[in-house]
Amino acid sequence: MLIGVIVTCEIGFWLFLLAGLACRYLLKRQRLSGVLLALAPAVDLVLLVASVLDLRGGGAATAAHGLAAIYIGVSVGFGHRLLQWADVRFAHRFAGGPPPPKKPKYGAAKAAYERSGWYAHLRAYAVGAALLGLAIVAIHDSSRTEALLNTVQLWTVILAIDAAISFSYTLFPKKAPAARA
Repeated sequence: MLIGVIVTCEIGFWLFLLAGLACRYLLKRQRLSGVLLALAPAVDLVLLVASVLDLRGGGAATAAHGLAAIYIGVSVGFGHRLLQWADVRFAHRFAGGPPPPKKPKYGAAKAAYERSGWYAHLRAYAVGAALLGLAIVAIHDSSRTEALLNTVQLWTVILAIDAAISFSYTLFPKKAPAARA
């Protein structure tokens, strides 16, 4: 059941985001746009409540509960960045806005871009891991929370790998083709 709620929340997030941008750029309804865009991350509250209610039922936590925490963390960690990404593209496509800037490919700009992505991942991890940790402490039964602990452990490894890759651009900047020769 929780997987269905996660999928529904993901669809709801994108629907609110697209509806908010459509109201902003196509209908010129700024206030309505703001409300709809504010509702996009509010969908996470639905998922949080569904997860808590599911766990309060006394069952064991599953990978779906871990996925719910990851989803909420990613929404918080990457939400602003994602909104900006969608806003620029929607404005360009439907409202004559400037084309979206291209991701930097070389040098210090590429390194800064990669680090900022990792910092967003770190924020997502902090929120998601905190939710998982709170659930582990609240349930206080290691047999029921093993999946949550496994999720934190796996995510920690993924965050470390992401850090190594992201910060490698700082230590070893990628050079532009002309500078390589």
